[in-house]
Amino acid sequence: MSYNNYLEADAAWNCVSEFRNPTCVIVKHTNPCGVASGDDILEAYRLALKADPVSAFGGIIAFNIEVDDALAKEIREFRSPTDGETRMFYEIVVAPKYTEKGLEILRGKSKTLRILEAKKNEKGKLSLRQVGGGWLAQDSDDFTPQDIQFNVVSEKKPQDNELRDAEFAWLCVKHVKSNAIVIAKDNRMLGMGSGQPNRLESLRIALRKAGDEVKGAALASDAFFPFDDVEEACESGMGVIAEPGGSVRDGDAVDCCNKYGVSLLFTKVRHFRH
Repeated sequence: MSYNNYLEADAAWNCVSEFRNPTCVIVKHTNPCGVASGDDILEAYRLALKADPVSAFGGIIAFNIEVDDALAKEIREFRSPTDGETRMFYEIVVAPKYTEKGLEILRGKSKTLRILEAKKNEKGKLSLRQVGGGWLAQDSDDFTPQDIQFNVVSEKKPQDNELRDAEFAWLCVKHVKSNAIVIAKDNRMLGMGSGQPNRLESLRIALRKAGDEVKGAALASDAFFPFDDVEEACESGMGVIAEPGGSVRDGDAVDCCNKYGVSLLFTKVRHFRH
């Protein structure tokens, strides 16, 4: 395990631990590039991989439930969706536990595959970062959808499924490097834009990855959404947008969503990951 291996494994495990249903998270360079939940962990894995199979190659996969022989075999045998021939390659697998058979199968996949077992992290710990001459400390971002209010500020109220999609996207974007945008639908990530100097570029990356599936989907932004960004998101056919609010142009964003018939939710909680 290298320094970067630990960082990426920690990022994957922190993200997958957020979800209650069987979930798979795929991380590349500490950003989740694929996230999906479901009743079936095999389907969750396939859907998580579908979000961005190119970035997933050589990444880290994490599961929040036991890895059994069926899932291990799927990981071992799965072919890249980009060409249908190349076996998917991963650096690390992280899970709370493994069956004996599942562990045996994974050990036979590759001599370089790291197989990690982890326990869910405790809440309330400090987040520490080293800077020249000392350390920075702040409370960790432990908020869940149950801890906050998704305040409807638009004329259009979200349907129950749209609200669930918004909550899912909001949990995902919490773990994406800022400027961060996540588009999600039916408990899976469709597209993600991260780390761009301007939010509009992150939005365009996420929209491009989501493709035609963006229609009626949910979008979550880690910080408030300036007006031009909202306009482009609404034009794409987005169903609901969740953002912290707090911009001097919040009124313009509300007017824009009303114009396009999009639900707009303010959370009053800002994610900001560096």
